[in-house]
Amino acid sequence: MSTIIVMRAFIASTVGVTCAAALAVPLVVPLGTGGAVAAPVPRTATAPAEVTGVQSLALAPLATSVRSSGGGEVGLPARETDPFSLLGVVWTDPDAELHGGVEVRTRDAESGTWSGWQPLDTHTDHAPDAGSAEADGGEVRGGTAPLWVGASDGVQVRVWPESGEVPADGLPEGLSLELIDPDTGVGIEVARAGSTGSAAPATGGDAQAADIGSQSAAASSSYPGPRPPITTRAGWGADESLRESAFAYTDMVKTVFVHHTAGGNNYACSEAPALIRGIYRYHVVSQGWRDVGYNFFVDKCGTIYEGRAGGVDKPVQGAHTAGFNHNSMGVALLGSYGDTAPPAQAVDAVAQLTAWKLGLYNLNPKGSRNRTSMGGGLYAKGVTVKMDNVSGHRDGFATECPGEKLYAQLPTVRSTAAKLQGR
Repeated sequence: MSTIIVMRAFIASTVGVTCAAALAVPLVVPLGTGGAVAAPVPRTATAPAEVTGVQSLALAPLATSVRSSGGGEVGLPARETDPFSLLGVVWTDPDAELHGGVEVRTRDAESGTWSGWQPLDTHTDHAPDAGSAEADGGEVRGGTAPLWVGASDGVQVRVWPESGEVPADGLPEGLSLELIDPDTGVGIEVARAGSTGSAAPATGGDAQAADIGSQSAAASSSYPGPRPPITTRAGWGADESLRESAFAYTDMVKTVFVHHTAGGNNYACSEAPALIRGIYRYHVVSQGWRDVGYNFFVDKCGTIYEGRAGGVDKPVQGAHTAGFNHNSMGVALLGSYGDTAPPAQAVDAVAQLTAWKLGLYNLNPKGSRNRTSMGGGLYAKGVTVKMDNVSGHRDGFATECPGEKLYAQLPTVRSTAAKLQGR
């Protein structure tokens, strides 16, 4: 049974403060006990861009179709914008699929040079489970994978239906381009830390409580894995006012699902905190999720980052593998690893994280167990399938994620994690 923690946050100001300025006092309230549960925080998609850090631009039919011989292309002509560093395209119905293609080109904010056309991953496979409270929240939207483009101030986009279909048949309704400025509301201390690539240590009461909890769980495990260094949400500059205040938990972590963010590898490791802030805003503000979907991130230099809030040692329910978000953990490597091999230090970081998290539940990284689908993914609701304890996203959903090259490294992740547990 899921459990919700209600946070009573004492915040110095509501806009433009670093998340380190908030003091949260958790209160555990099991579902079904009649305890007070915080109402969901209102979605912020309609708030001004200076508050959300998101510019939302509706797409319209283009006068000339370039990629579709049958017409039906929509998009935006080249135009100047406010600053942004990450983008994606969203649409109204989260269950709708975009049968077609999306390409963007952007203008570098410093040089004024326009990039070439870059494709966006149109799969909607990183999402809350169908029928869950998060999925049925009423304002959840479908969307492409977000793409990191670096500091930009101009954009052009085109979206076309496959086989020349007209938009009514080939493209979902309510298409808009989301331009994300990850530095909105970020304190200068966090921005400077991110620019140097330094990782903030876990500090404060919440982190200490998490340490105590994880040490206790590890002590009861026959094969505990060592806890790796993890950059907290405060360390990467999460604006905690954006997400819903309640936390959602499952019973345990049975499966680690490995992902890639499919947003390109054109980022410096010093930019990883900003990239994560951008994905966070895209998931919450643009797509209407309760928080960022992944439980953890790993950058190409091997730094591990806390993802969805609720405690790094807790079984926090994410939104990363539709159908199997329950009793699982999603870790996403920042980048695209279909044709590019993931760096060894990143693979090693995933193994370290896996050894620790599965060790908390005395699970063997080289083992497997039966999992029952919640539906909305590769398997229909109620179907039971045997899965490796360390699986790729494609094992639970019809997707290429985590990319061919990263998927090929999963045996290494399993064996390394098992050794770290002393198996």
